[in-house]
Amino acid sequence: MKLKEAKMFDKLKRPLRDLRISVTDRCNFRCHYCMPAELFGPDYPFLKKDEVLSFEELNRLVFLFHEAASLEKLRITGGEPLMRKDVDKLIEMLSKTTGITDIAMTTNGILLPKYAQKLKNAGLKRVTVSLDSLDSKRFGEINGRGIGIEPVLEGMEAASQAGLGVKVNMVVQKGVNDQDIIPMAKFFREKGYILRFIEYMDVGNTNGWCFDDVISKKEIISKIDEEMPLEPIAPNYPGEVATRFRYKGSDDEIGVISSVSDAFCGACNRARLSVEGKLYTCLFATKGFDFRELLRSDATDEDIKATLVDYWEKREDKYSEERSEESSKTRAKIEMSHIGG
Repeated sequence: MKLKEAKMFDKLKRPLRDLRISVTDRCNFRCHYCMPAELFGPDYPFLKKDEVLSFEELNRLVFLFHEAASLEKLRITGGEPLMRKDVDKLIEMLSKTTGITDIAMTTNGILLPKYAQKLKNAGLKRVTVSLDSLDSKRFGEINGRGIGIEPVLEGMEAASQAGLGVKVNMVVQKGVNDQDIIPMAKFFREKGYILRFIEYMDVGNTNGWCFDDVISKKEIISKIDEEMPLEPIAPNYPGEVATRFRYKGSDDEIGVISSVSDAFCGACNRARLSVEGKLYTCLFATKGFDFRELLRSDATDEDIKATLVDYWEKREDKYSEERSEESSKTRAKIEMSHIGG
């Protein structure tokens, strides 16, 4: 992919290319590594409507970010983004306003049969669907709602039929679903969807993470390579998150996102915009900059762009390179359910 010339760089000379936009802090799953049910229960204080950025506010802010940074990619996240009413209208607005054609969504997939065609018509290019096991009982335990795999697979099929690209994310945890690595690899190779394994990460402070629960990229690839030989392939573009592999003798691909065992901070070109308008420059950030306050003040477009440039140019995040068992427990990180993956 040929990139436009970057307009701004952080302290480690990294441009801003990829903006991930959370549109809701709500989700219909309660995955224990993201929104454990014992903490995100019926009385959990989710954001009120007036605390959440409107589509018009989001559209203005993303357009200004694009003008300031020459963004290449947008990803719609949550929570579960399809729980935000009329999210396809936001995608259409962003597509028309920015001209960005690479707009994706991360979703649990169960609402895709209802919305896939609308999303495609609005300008969405692809979806990444989360599925952590092919065993319905185990998957139901992981998602905290007892929901089996069929609604998720039906969502993937609906997305594919609508003309959307489909990728699959699997968070791998030792002793939880590591036995599913090979079955998942075989199944999605046959399906023709690119599967990406994600090392279990210490995002937020509610999932009880520890190093002992991590299955590393090396271990994942070794397991698969023993049954289906693999070879590495080059990144699609600078700063790509997943390390890519293909099955020898084919074009069938898998990837591994390895922010624990093989950090990629040095090429990180992503920022995350929370549903209430705070910009976070790292998935493991402790705080973000409040752009909602600027949007709802008399700040001009130039004021907002200048603020983004100043904030990004001060960025020096590289948490995954510095992570320790102690820091994973003492650093007060923002929850993944609040800013997306």
